[in-house]
Amino acid sequence: MKIALGADHGGFELKEKIKTHLIKNGYEVLDLGTNSSDSVDYPEFGHAVGYTVAEKKAEFGIVICGTGIGISIAANKVTGIRAALCTNTTMARLTREHNNANILALGGRIIGDILALEMVDTFLTTEFQGGRHEKRITKIENV
Repeated sequence: MKIALGADHGGFELKEKIKTHLIKNGYEVLDLGTNSSDSVDYPEFGHAVGYTVAEKKAEFGIVICGTGIGISIAANKVTGIRAALCTNTTMARLTREHNNANILALGGRIIGDILALEMVDTFLTTEFQGGRHEKRITKIENV
């Protein structure tokens, strides 16, 4: 499975840890930057991951900025993207089961590394339940 990663300077360190974790666990990673802790603009990386996922060049994406808020808003501007900002594993599971989210957004300055990796694993291994949730996703997509 191919995963697109993107982060600004506030999420750079966590992105690198997630990238190492994903590769170790057999995922193919598309690292779309940033490549240092130098200040950059989060929309560039949210959009890059969003377009990569929307164009099916990766199955899922993970975006990270300081809080996860700005980069999730940027990713969600791309048609077909459902980026979910999560702060615990329950949210990561439910956003896949109920919302069929295709991008996980994280706050690099908000959550710790161990929790972040647990959330990544949960997000990537949880299936969309469909059923009653399908009509809700269709309503979102039709806007």
